[in-house]
Amino acid sequence: MTRNLKWILLSYTCLFLAQDAPLQSAEPNPRPHIKIRGIYGGTPTQLLEQNKRLPELGVNAIFMGSGSLTDKRIAELKQQGAKVFAEFNTMHVANYLKDHPDASPIGVDGKICPAPQGWQGICPTHPGYRKYRMDEFRKVLKEYEIDGIWLDYHHSHASWERAVPDMPDTCFCDRCLKQFQRDTKIELPDAPTTELSSLLLGKEKAAWVQWRCDVFTDWVREFRSIIDETRPKALLGTFHCPWTDTEFNGALKNKLAIDLKAQAKYVDVFSIMPYHARFNHPKDPAWISRQTTWLGNYLDIKGEPGERLKIWPIVQLSDWGEAVSVEQVKPVLDHGTRLPATGVMVFRWGSLHPQTDKVDAMIEYYLAIKP
Repeated sequence: MTRNLKWILLSYTCLFLAQDAPLQSAEPNPRPHIKIRGIYGGTPTQLLEQNKRLPELGVNAIFMGSGSLTDKRIAELKQQGAKVFAEFNTMHVANYLKDHPDASPIGVDGKICPAPQGWQGICPTHPGYRKYRMDEFRKVLKEYEIDGIWLDYHHSHASWERAVPDMPDTCFCDRCLKQFQRDTKIELPDAPTTELSSLLLGKEKAAWVQWRCDVFTDWVREFRSIIDETRPKALLGTFHCPWTDTEFNGALKNKLAIDLKAQAKYVDVFSIMPYHARFNHPKDPAWISRQTTWLGNYLDIKGEPGERLKIWPIVQLSDWGEAVSVEQVKPVLDHGTRLPATGVMVFRWGSLHPQTDKVDAMIEYYLAIKP
């Protein structure tokens, strides 16, 4: 290597490090692009009972399960200037199967597929289950003055929230197979489910994967239409898998049936779930911003004012699997609040609030980044 080439490479390396270093080491400072500083998993009653108010905590948004909403709770939070968002379970109401076993996902062997790691999904084409969830979705929006509602568990029968995901291929019930043929005009032979599943995961895989994605996207379309009819100013968000389109052999579409680009027509906010500790990145909080950056590029979201689509990641501060230390609170929130993100929320209050050192660090960071 020539001396000039060595100097050129050294100069570029120093320039790169100089540009990157402030982002990695900067103390929290105002980030006016971050409009939402949220808590997921309930109201911080433990702090409110100490006569603290949400503005003192730097918090301006609360995300809670739709089943825990009350008019009184919503009113109290809004009086403190917070927005209230509901989480809505779409494909994980396991109790439904007790009275409707025909809604169980069917595996490649033609039998009911066991719940992977205890996670029980539902067949996405079961008309009774879909009506049940849509009716409940409409009820929540009609009854409560919420600012938005976030879809949760909106993916196929799988357990992906772990370092090693468990994602069986489903659903090969007669109902799904008939609807696939009707929608795609692809005629399947009269053969056992084992042969048909092999065909659909082989020769006809592209059509099968796209059809499954379209089924789940159509649910999102109907959720959007209900919002437009009942509470048109409310946002539609989605909590979703943080993988790129190539990780785990394209599992985002191939296994989970999540077509982010198709859903973007109906969704307002994508809340990517980059739980760094849970997903085998315990020492790498920067993984959070890498995944958020990928999502922004993939959906052409820059985090600029006026954009319809938004990214508000939900980041892990509470222990789940791997522990999250108090020293990681700052870098986790730093990477979670970088553009293209324009909001952030922390996972999850129920298990986080006893860890007061981490709560204090979260509050300090939220207050520091307020415009």
